[in-house]
Amino acid sequence: MSIIARERNNRYRMGVDMKEILDALEIAEKQYRAELVKMAKKVNLTVAEWTLLAVLADGFDTQDQLSTEMHLDNSTLSRQLKSLLKKEMVASEATNHDNRQLRYMLTDAGKTALDELDNQKMAFNTRVFSVWSDEEKRMIEILLNRLEKSLTKSA
Repeated sequence: MSIIARERNNRYRMGVDMKEILDALEIAEKQYRAELVKMAKKVNLTVAEWTLLAVLADGFDTQDQLSTEMHLDNSTLSRQLKSLLKKEMVASEATNHDNRQLRYMLTDAGKTALDELDNQKMAFNTRVFSVWSDEEKRMIEILLNRLEKSLTKSA
């Protein structure tokens, strides 16, 4: 086999391997997402609402702050906040005299749900990676960070 043919074969094989790697990552992401959905449903939340509770717990408490931090448009965020208010996971209070600016905070029910979900997620992650060595976990973290940077550069 000529050098050119061998190089073409290597490039082809690498393309197939990379496709298989990205396909495997996509499958793993779908399985992980399905687990998160199941966890959230147990406490009557969506994954998006769970994420919003976590961002609120991190101290972002106005609609502007939440919208910026979560990269959501105001209508999507308003819909999620309205749902969490209805489920009594969050409460709101006016921050100025005309009641147009609201500050949101977790209720006790919201804190309990978030704690439960965080514990479930941590337990799930522990189960998944229980058979991995520390070195394997560090290696996959390095490789995934590298892949993310490569994907960002080529976008």
